[in-house]
Amino acid sequence: MTFALLGRHRCSMSNTQVKNSKLADWSNQELLNAFQVEPPSCFEPWRVAGMEPLELQQQLGCGSQASFQVAAAFELGRRAASANQQLGEPVRGGEDVYHYLAPRLAHLRCECFYVLYLDTKGRLVHEQEVSRGTLSSSLVHPREVFAPALLRRAAAIVVAHNHPSGDPDPSADDRTTTRRLQRAGRLLGIELLDHVVVGAGRFTSFLEQGWL
Repeated sequence: MTFALLGRHRCSMSNTQVKNSKLADWSNQELLNAFQVEPPSCFEPWRVAGMEPLELQQQLGCGSQASFQVAAAFELGRRAASANQQLGEPVRGGEDVYHYLAPRLAHLRCECFYVLYLDTKGRLVHEQEVSRGTLSSSLVHPREVFAPALLRRAAAIVVAHNHPSGDPDPSADDRTTTRRLQRAGRLLGIELLDHVVVGAGRFTSFLEQGWL
């Protein structure tokens, strides 16, 4: 975006009453007004955060230029969140995993399955995306999950995936996949510590629910 464009947007903000308060205090409506976009009344940012400009244009009813600007703002926010997020050492639980992976997973339009490989002290030694698409026990095979663990001598793993719907309640496939990985881990001597399902602003931990 050029400085000239920035100037025009700054002038247009007079209609939405630029405040002295922080941007964090602005409503979703006011933030989108900064891009000269009038969002629908049911607008929820997490539902459109992973959309491409053309999809945003259709969802928000805005022009191509505004849709590119909104998409760029979302992407910058995602990159900033990912860059600043560190995984606790040792990993203390599902909340650590959620805060570490949510910037990468929460906005995706398809399910993505991640594995975190830990040493004997619970520290991260490697991480890997294993599958992308609809999660099922056939797509997430123990071979792909545990091969990097054997190569890097990991003592345990934590797996995580997102639900594009925003609802982190595990599906039947989630439970089947977890049991299959748990059995494989026991045979290999590599413990499956947790399976974290990432939703919109919340998560479900199999361990904390007593399912592992």
